[in-house]
Amino acid sequence: MDYKRYIAENLQIEGVSAEEIAESVAVPPDTAMGDYALPCFKFAKVLRKSPVAIAESLKDGFPVGGAISEVSAVNGYLNFKIDRKGLAEETLGRIFREKENYGSSDLGEGKTVCIDYSSVNIAKPFHIGHLSTTVLGGALYRIYRFLGYRCVGINHLGDYGTQFGKLISAYKRWGDREEVRKGGIHAINELYVRFTNEADEEMEREARENFRLIESGDREANELFEWFKELTLAYVKTIYEKLNITFDSYLGERFYTDKMQPVVDELREKGLLQESRGAQIVDLEEYGMSPCIILRSDGASLYATRDLAAAIYRKNTYDFDRCLYVVAYQQNLHFKQIFKVLELMGKEWAKDLVHVAYGMVSLEDGAMSTRKGKVVWLEDVIAKCVEKAYRIVDEKNPALENKREVAEKVGVGAVVFGALCNNKIKDIVFSYDKALNFEGETSVYVQYTCARAASVLAKAGKYAVKQDYGVTPCAQEFELLKALADFPDTVAAAAKAYEPSYVARFCVDTAQKFNRFYIDCKILQAEENVRDFRLALTQATLAVLTNALGLLGIGVPEKM
Repeated sequence: MDYKRYIAENLQIEGVSAEEIAESVAVPPDTAMGDYALPCFKFAKVLRKSPVAIAESLKDGFPVGGAISEVSAVNGYLNFKIDRKGLAEETLGRIFREKENYGSSDLGEGKTVCIDYSSVNIAKPFHIGHLSTTVLGGALYRIYRFLGYRCVGINHLGDYGTQFGKLISAYKRWGDREEVRKGGIHAINELYVRFTNEADEEMEREARENFRLIESGDREANELFEWFKELTLAYVKTIYEKLNITFDSYLGERFYTDKMQPVVDELREKGLLQESRGAQIVDLEEYGMSPCIILRSDGASLYATRDLAAAIYRKNTYDFDRCLYVVAYQQNLHFKQIFKVLELMGKEWAKDLVHVAYGMVSLEDGAMSTRKGKVVWLEDVIAKCVEKAYRIVDEKNPALENKREVAEKVGVGAVVFGALCNNKIKDIVFSYDKALNFEGETSVYVQYTCARAASVLAKAGKYAVKQDYGVTPCAQEFELLKALADFPDTVAAAAKAYEPSYVARFCVDTAQKFNRFYIDCKILQAEENVRDFRLALTQATLAVLTNALGLLGIGVPEKM
């Protein structure tokens, strides 16, 4: 239950909306005063009364009973205490009824959201810089689907440009089919790097000609290109499988080759296209932006041309209610330009396009991308995390069965959580040791908490599931119940803000509350009703944390 909303809807303050009241409700520093508090000072001017008088007046009119068991007015604050038994009954009852669907809703029923994420380049391996877009987009996909939306995951492949002409030239000069087949994407990348390092003017001319052959439909050039694409997708799908990532579309830039001219024609017809130094542009100066270049002086298209065509195609094909672009913040201007151009074209749905910007990922030594010469492949980061996880698990529990399987879930989870645990716009410095810390704010800590809960339940055997245990939750139980009750609102808030970090934060906070409950409250040794209640609370916590981690793409080992 959203208690802030409940409180707001049961208060009438002249000239103040329920939304404003809900935003003012806070958790007091001393919970002995109440579980929630409404400071009345900001209403004094509107109501022309003292905060003390306002609080007293509101107290008298608030309906005590149901969700709120007690209301008090103290020094201009209106304090509320939650009915603890009612909270336990409602929350546990709902979790056991809804099970893996707890936290879901029909908020998105009948609505479609397109999510453009990962967007790998053909013939280039995944490096650590691709981590955020991939796991952030994947988490948003799962969160929106959990809320009832029809989701379309789009991998907008980078499969257009003269680099593919260079790759064909490199392959014809130095490539061996069998060696490339065995080496896969890394063999392709080595050929491309070699061409880049050795290319002279004649080789560059040859590469441009090879790209022209691809565009003109030359059979040999296109067969080679399709083979390179096939090798790339086979490689990236192994990474996606590890990260629990799926897509509904792999339509890349090349798909829009024949869809760009209609966009150019429409821009021209609507008087939006201007010539500038031989190039065709849309002038955006009055909107505080540099021009959006549609065609270069040689007539070649650019990212903007293809992104405009892609947006129109997606609207026509999926009729989305929202289309998200999960792309690094360095592309802020690009997407502002694209969205503004579509708006100027009269596309009313341009308002439904959202750039979900995120920060960059680097390792502690500063390694991030190929441009600095420090190539850090994502597959190597995952493998190293899994291997370190195996050593830690083996040391902590040598007799554990399926250690490799557990290490895979722990290691991959650490990589994913490391990219999702903070606000998405922050730059991330990934640390293997921090990510795999059993005591830190990590997925490992949450997974270990789940394993602890599962162990308690296994030792307990059967217990009675009741509507009312006749137990008034103690402080630790109450805090845990409040956290579990907040899960549906947390998921909805994460979708609204495009912030999977809300779910990650929820996982850590709830795990911390469970561990305080586990340490301070006897579970198996308690008297029957209390024992059953605490086991129900333990099972509910395990179910909710499993749901929450699943939304992030992280698995939960049964034992650790």
